[in-house]
Amino acid sequence: MVEAEEIWVEKYRPKKLSEIVGQDEVLNRLQSFVDKKSLPHLLFAGPPGSGKTTAALCIARELFGEGWRQNFLELNASDERGIDTIRNKVKDYARTRPIGDVPYKIILLDESDALTPDAQHALRRTMEMYTHTCRFILDCNYSSRIIEPIQSRCAIFRFRRLNENNIGQYLKRIARAEKLTLTQDGIKAITYVSEGDMRRATNVFQAAAALKRKVSEKAVYEVSAAAHPEDVRQMLELALEGKFEQARDKLYDLLVNQGLAGEDILGQVHREIFNLKIPEPVKVKLIDKVGEFDFRLTEGASERIQLEAALAHFSLIGDRLRS
Repeated sequence: MVEAEEIWVEKYRPKKLSEIVGQDEVLNRLQSFVDKKSLPHLLFAGPPGSGKTTAALCIARELFGEGWRQNFLELNASDERGIDTIRNKVKDYARTRPIGDVPYKIILLDESDALTPDAQHALRRTMEMYTHTCRFILDCNYSSRIIEPIQSRCAIFRFRRLNENNIGQYLKRIARAEKLTLTQDGIKAITYVSEGDMRRATNVFQAAAALKRKVSEKAVYEVSAAAHPEDVRQMLELALEGKFEQARDKLYDLLVNQGLAGEDILGQVHREIFNLKIPEPVKVKLIDKVGEFDFRLTEGASERIQLEAALAHFSLIGDRLRS
């Protein structure tokens, strides 16, 4: 029986805070807490795939050593987000004493912005009552969805979206370990597709590496749910030049031959508008219209009809631009 290949997101997850890339300011402050073994309640906020959960796991590893799992509880709040979870599972774990020389345990509430308001109010009281035996780490994408009483009880750390250098540094580490060749245009393509999400970047890299040992731009776009940006840009330029039929053919190629979803194409259209060589007021009009078509797709309209309508609108704007 062939052994299943391990998922790289877990296989290469950093074990120490110093191994996390792209969050130097945040990590320096967290490292000082770990070195002193004096940890407040923490709130990590930022986009997905920026290292929030990994930072919490690294803190637990560095504080508790090999036995870190005995003193660490991870709950995904998007699955268990009701008040009963806080009153029962969290409270029962928080009231027991830790194992080892660190005087507290850690509870990680992943995706804590999915907690209901009632659950958050119950959590606020639990954080107060059991602070001598437990520390809470809450991570979320939107800190505004966390109630003010909890925010005021936590040290807030904001993680930023990762750039091409950060993602390239991490992927090169994986490439060396797996004895792969990762080209520079491959890194650019993975960065474009992942939009600063390291988790997604790692998964795309693994999928591309399963096809070829040399991961290039072509391999990345073959395995990802994204069109080559040049194809999208050409489609928009054809529409603006008044070549509607050719632009429509490009759209059909993306929808039918490449099998992309309408919302994904529209998302890339939004990104590529900023790269077009047209006056800024025209870009404003195009972005405004893209927002309208995105709403229509969200409401369940036909993606083919709406995308064709978007191209038709671009053609009309191109006519005014040339006249």
